[in-house]
Amino acid sequence: MNPLVIRTDEVQEYYTAERCHILELSNTPRDDALSVARARVEPGVTTAFHRVKDTVERYVILSGSGRVNVEGMPEEDVSAGDVVLIPPNARQRIHNTGSVDLVFLALCTPRFRPNHYIHDESESA
Repeated sequence: MNPLVIRTDEVQEYYTAERCHILELSNTPRDDALSVARARVEPGVTTAFHRVKDTVERYVILSGSGRVNVEGMPEEDVSAGDVVLIPPNARQRIHNTGSVDLVFLALCTPRFRPNHYIHDESESA
């Protein structure tokens, strides 16, 4: 790997069918081992259940408060400073329980690939 500075622009933030706003901070084949995205969930919103195939994901909560639901553990309240470790293929979602945006980093190893995202709104876990 060669040294690299990746710059992002707030206008690159996009809204997903998962019901959250995403700003890709780093997701490049030049660093295939890790991707970093900033996620923003509006007050009262619950993201769609989903899985990320063959990818470990970590939510690093930056601001706001929420309740995370990850397959294999009881629901947990989270707030700034908390880190949620999500195993590969685990069904997951997060709910913003506060009155301001819930903002967190999503760190994926290996890096996130759209074809690894699996929408999973089925009733069973």
